[in-house]
Amino acid sequence: MNRGGPETEARRRFGTLCESLRPDLLRFAFWLGRDRQLAEDVVQEAMLRAWKSFGALEDEGKAKSWLLTIVRREFARSFERKRLEIADLDALIAAEAPVLAAEDDGDLAAMREALFRLDDDYREPLVLQVMMGYSTQEIADLMGLQQGAVLTRLFRGRARLRHLLGLAPEPAS
Repeated sequence: MNRGGPETEARRRFGTLCESLRPDLLRFAFWLGRDRQLAEDVVQEAMLRAWKSFGALEDEGKAKSWLLTIVRREFARSFERKRLEIADLDALIAAEAPVLAAEDDGDLAAMREALFRLDDDYREPLVLQVMMGYSTQEIADLMGLQQGAVLTRLFRGRARLRHLLGLAPEPAS
């Protein structure tokens, strides 16, 4: 017999969903904000918002995109609520090196540094595609852009990344 009724069942399904997707949500939030504590806070707030509207989620197969959209919006709200202090990029990279890359892997450290130097407009779609495995159409839906705009941002982001890594000349703007 199912005790607690539909709300208990919904709570269980939501908990299972959040538990399985939390690592991806944290990784995405970290790449957006470049700060572990901010990522934790954003994901926590996003989970609260998601719970409040969980009943509106019609297809649990689309939950990952739905939750990533909520994380993205919550990240934007965090800037509306408070002004974050500006961090020194070199200090940030040094502080995150043990977490994000093997200690002796200079290529990976250089790639991470170059990704952090990209504008958000280019870094976000690259992270969604390369690290999260999203298609260009899924990225377009998530970011509220046309698929062509996503393709342009991916192309320009890769070109800037190659330049920052010293693999290509500076791309035309």
